[in-house]
Amino acid sequence: MASRVQPDEPTGPGVAPVTWPVRSGAVPPLAESFSPRPETVPDLGAALGPGATVILAPAPARGGDDQVSGHPRPTGKTQLAVAAAEGLLRSGGIELLVWITATSRASVLAGYVEASMAVQGIRPAGDSDLVATRFVQWLKETGRRWLMVFDDLTDMACLTGLWPAGPAGTVLVTAIDATIVPGSGHTVIPVGGFSARESVDYLMSRLTADPDQRMGGLDLIQQLGHDPLALAQATAVIGSSMQSCRDYQDRFTQRQLQLAGPGGSQPPPAVITWTLSLDRADHFAGGHTAQFLLLLAALLDRHQIPGGFFTARATCDFLTEDGAQQADPQLAWHGVLHLERVGLLSTDSGSPPAVRISALVQEAVRTMIPEHLLDRAVLAAATALLEIWPEPEPLAWLAGDLRSCAASLQRVAGAALWSGGCHPLLLRAGQSLDSARLTGPAVDYWSELAATSERLLGASHPDTMRLTQRLAMAYLAAGRPERAVPAFRRTLAGSARALGPRHPAIAGLRIDLGRALAAAGELGDAVTVFRDVAVERERSHGLSDRATLRAWGDYAAACMAAELFSEAVGAYDRMLAERERIQGARHPDTITARHNLADAYLADGRVKLALSEHKRAVADRESVAGRNHPDALAARTRLASAHFHAGRTTQALQLLEQAREDSERVLGAGHPDTLARCVALADIYASVNLLTDAERLLEDTAGRCERALPPGDPLTQAVRESLARIAEKLSR
Repeated sequence: MASRVQPDEPTGPGVAPVTWPVRSGAVPPLAESFSPRPETVPDLGAALGPGATVILAPAPARGGDDQVSGHPRPTGKTQLAVAAAEGLLRSGGIELLVWITATSRASVLAGYVEASMAVQGIRPAGDSDLVATRFVQWLKETGRRWLMVFDDLTDMACLTGLWPAGPAGTVLVTAIDATIVPGSGHTVIPVGGFSARESVDYLMSRLTADPDQRMGGLDLIQQLGHDPLALAQATAVIGSSMQSCRDYQDRFTQRQLQLAGPGGSQPPPAVITWTLSLDRADHFAGGHTAQFLLLLAALLDRHQIPGGFFTARATCDFLTEDGAQQADPQLAWHGVLHLERVGLLSTDSGSPPAVRISALVQEAVRTMIPEHLLDRAVLAAATALLEIWPEPEPLAWLAGDLRSCAASLQRVAGAALWSGGCHPLLLRAGQSLDSARLTGPAVDYWSELAATSERLLGASHPDTMRLTQRLAMAYLAAGRPERAVPAFRRTLAGSARALGPRHPAIAGLRIDLGRALAAAGELGDAVTVFRDVAVERERSHGLSDRATLRAWGDYAAACMAAELFSEAVGAYDRMLAERERIQGARHPDTITARHNLADAYLADGRVKLALSEHKRAVADRESVAGRNHPDALAARTRLASAHFHAGRTTQALQLLEQAREDSERVLGAGHPDTLARCVALADIYASVNLLTDAERLLEDTAGRCERALPPGDPLTQAVRESLARIAEKLSR
């Protein structure tokens, strides 16, 4: 049913073709001998209609004990969601499947960004919140049938402002508690254990090689309480051995007595079956390889552990207790497969493969780890994650599995990742959030890390200073400069005390502070900071030093923002002269400096000088790159803008009309630069009361924006607002 995308899809340069149906996100594979649960969950498919929201949550357990080691009893909610989603996609019931592991705000945002790229064919632009908001709008407006699955939703705060809705869509949630999703406009389907018939069918389908192994099956099913996870682990052990169900039940009863709590209280079946599975895995692997691998898996994100983690050198070294044996990645991966064989892990066949583990097994393993071994395991896991973490990340928003594994490790590590300072893994995880433009989660992450560092290492520790700087940069990226300024001031003061005021790093921190001040509107302070840095840099390194020229450029830009135009002219004039001397008149940096000086002249009211410099910059651009080069088109556009702001509308119209025609021919009608030139030209038309021409151009541009740009793009919004203003004028 593959087809090319129709009207809601963008086209143009840089847009990849989109073939429907589309799937986005890491959908877990269906387990071997998956049961569709026809008796205990009969209505799931019928509930997933357009406009519906369906929640799969645990049903109350028999006896009223819903919790196992602090976690809800596993009932197979995710597997049911996988089967329903894949079934709808195969049957043509939906055209878009988006699967998101909704355990954190960062994972939700990353999932939205990935989905946006999948349906638009455009590499995401802007921070993740903006991309996600645009995608939610697309879901609301599209006519294509879609299904959003939020697996393991733990907190509705993860979806604040991002809840998907639309007449063509369906939302499916798996959650630890149905009350996580507020309101009453949804369907809750409780998922409990197997029915008696489902249990028998499941056991029979799993034990097919030797029918004699089924002896005692009904009694075993009864003792396991129809628990899906316990049955999966029990049948995995039986099927991989010579045991019968009766033999397994005998061993289960013995282990049950060993694990009985105070007063003879019995643990739930799955808390017992996993220990028998581990015994079997150790038998396959020999030694304690399986135990150590399971221990490491218990520390990471259960939903998706990169397969490469288990074959990393740090992992292999951890498996070799005494250090006498050589690390063997093949042996380690065989250990993973042994754990899968007995039902303790699951793997998929993707490239690279991923490993998943039950929350119950994770929690049970964690409670049994000796403290001295836990610290070793934490450090080994952290080193292994760093080892497999790509740098740079080719698609940063797709590194969510690594970030989630690092977050899980951080939660259970205690102080182990702070011995001797902040572990590099913690820095790498934060840098990944920054690279993925997950600005909100990045602020929260660096804030928590800086506070932890100050508590454990002290306010003056170099790592605390570095983390505070990271926090300040995250605030700035998130558009919160008022919070960035005090953080930069703290970092600057502490670093100056530790390193000395003339250390090279101090100048960079002062520039960061200046940029934060400018963004916060504290322009006078920003000008002062930039001027001081530029003066000191010129004194020590000379004006021709590249860093000096950049510092003077920051100062001049701040002066422009502060409307200190004469000061800006003076700085840009000196920079242009120096660049001409050391780089030549036609170097790209020199031409840019000339444009900047021209803009400063125009702002200062020196129109003739401004136009003269812009004209020379245009000539130099065309001489170096050719008339049709994008830089030359941009230069002519800047000249047209200068004419317009100088009141020379006729010249501005001639230049911009030609620039628009050239842009359509060279870059394409749907290129963002072409569309921006159309909007600028329409503004000039409107300024001279050519309202009909402006309206016609904007209507054409609006259509092209909607086809070529992501939903909610600011340029599209600007076009719509301009059209509304012109329509109002025409109606008068």
